[in-house]
Amino acid sequence: MKPIAESELILNSDRSVYHLKLAEGEIADTIITVGDPERVKEVSKHFDTIEVKKQNREFVTHTGRIGKKRITVISTGIGPDNIDIVFTELDALVNVDLKTRLIQKEKKTLQFIRVGTSGALQADIAVDSFIATSHSLSLDNLLHFYQPNLSKNEKNIASEFSKQVLPDDSSIHPMAISASNKLLKLFTGAFPHQTSPKLRTGITVTCPGFYGPQGRVVRNKLAYPNLINNLSAFQMKKLQVTNFEMETSAIYGLSRLMGHEAISLSAIVANRVLKQFSKNGNKAVNNLIQLTLNKLVAI
Repeated sequence: MKPIAESELILNSDRSVYHLKLAEGEIADTIITVGDPERVKEVSKHFDTIEVKKQNREFVTHTGRIGKKRITVISTGIGPDNIDIVFTELDALVNVDLKTRLIQKEKKTLQFIRVGTSGALQADIAVDSFIATSHSLSLDNLLHFYQPNLSKNEKNIASEFSKQVLPDDSSIHPMAISASNKLLKLFTGAFPHQTSPKLRTGITVTCPGFYGPQGRVVRNKLAYPNLINNLSAFQMKKLQVTNFEMETSAIYGLSRLMGHEAISLSAIVANRVLKQFSKNGNKAVNNLIQLTLNKLVAI
């Protein structure tokens, strides 16, 4: 086995990973990802202790404990390209010996929980409710640069989605990847000794942008003017497209490739079908953060 070249995995002078500026031992096995750097402290304020605080660019990391449970929360910024950076470097921290640059013989599995905001694509999904993504579906091209191992069912979902949603001459080639069964059961199952809002499950579509790729018209003409209606109408057996955002498919795809577990949890701040927007999106996100931490600490 050859060491990973310096140009391929860039390290800082203190042997921290290049973009995140984190060193070995500074992250937990359970990692909450948020998009907004300001949201990191909204998670870590619930920690009993904080042992690591790091920041570089839009990447803010806090690692601490709630009781005996060690948790890291990190901001990824927006979009699949940032997920590519964050997840690759987090994996390197636990599965590459940064001194020798050799891949570890025994691989460590991390648990990733995305806590973010999203727009609903079904009229019956209320603003301020929560969704746990059972399947991600990419409209971006990040995963085409890798070779994820896809199941027959995942391939069928992507194929049926292309038939129902995209025109025949579309240059978009979606991939469908499912969530970690273990984490999906954790967040949609019974909550011991407490009442908890039920999380709806469904397909989350990941878009490579916020405006045109999510069907918003400001000044530019859209290539897919019927995108919202087509997404909302998609049906495969009992599966529907429940929502869309900008990171989940990259999180699921890279986690699959590297042997990690992932779940994406979304607070619905907009309903694109009804054209509604949350009156207090921050409260909804904070409620989702509290639910997430309660679930993680209970296991």
